[in-house]
Amino acid sequence: MQRELAIEFVRVTEAAALASARWMGRGDKDSADQAAVDAMRGMFDTIDIDGEVVIGEGEIDEAPMLYIGEKIGTRAGEVPKVDIAVDPLEGTTIIAEGRPNALSVLAVASHGSLLHAPDMYMDKIAVGPDAKGAIDIDASVEENIKAVAKAKGKAIEDITVVILDKPRHRVEDGLIEQVRRVGARIKLIKDGDVAGALATALPDTGVDIMMGIGGAPEGVLAAAGLKCIGGDMQARLIPRNDEEIERAKEMGIDNVNEALRLEDLAAGDEIIFSATGVTDGEMLKGVRFQENNAITHSLVMRSKTGTMRLVEAIHCLDQKPLPFDQEF
Repeated sequence: MQRELAIEFVRVTEAAALASARWMGRGDKDSADQAAVDAMRGMFDTIDIDGEVVIGEGEIDEAPMLYIGEKIGTRAGEVPKVDIAVDPLEGTTIIAEGRPNALSVLAVASHGSLLHAPDMYMDKIAVGPDAKGAIDIDASVEENIKAVAKAKGKAIEDITVVILDKPRHRVEDGLIEQVRRVGARIKLIKDGDVAGALATALPDTGVDIMMGIGGAPEGVLAAAGLKCIGGDMQARLIPRNDEEIERAKEMGIDNVNEALRLEDLAAGDEIIFSATGVTDGEMLKGVRFQENNAITHSLVMRSKTGTMRLVEAIHCLDQKPLPFDQEF
């Protein structure tokens, strides 16, 4: 992929963030998500790629746009053939409630590089570059925390683990209780485990490890982002029934119990990751609307070079109204 495509993909997440940000705190997560999907889809159609959505909003019968298997981009002439993973609005409940850390996220990779993950649960563990190689999805919570503490040269009591605040993690002898027993610190987040995973690899977040069960599609997006900045991740699918097992096999995953390494989730060195803040968060500021302008903050990364760019954009809405503007 040409490096010039990176800024084009930033434009895609910017569009989705701008569209969904207007729904902040209005209690309507479905409308916020649809606004992000429509805006992202429209912007993708302007980019010179031959793209296939491998992580999207669902199957063709579940989602009108950005469904798994959908072809997007201009697809005209000799353009790059790529896999695309999208989460137009990571944190639909977050934005509906006006809470922090909602993002618009995408990853684009050379064709065949991203795991075609079905929409099911996935157990995950992620760390930044300074603990790469120290984690093992088959090891215990205690063993992983101790290994990461050793790799980072920190006391166990100074290690911070980010966990989704879900009932599955609060059961007796569940993940939260196990981490507390080891003596590490815990940071609970309501939603947004892509941001949680990336926080392990970004400076000044105070997060050392991300652990727990979340969505498999979000796991692939997180892996793509971590691949760009030298982090590490391991995972395992957690199907709840025979139907999910069969769906995984249909998507090319023969052994659903297999431990998935970073290279299984996001392979190769041609990955571009882009995220734009929708609401304020620790990683990115959210969209700011002014009289005739809107300001966005984005992060774009490229695995081939390891470059991270923070992009602040001022969108002059009076000069160039956005095509998805709506009357409220």
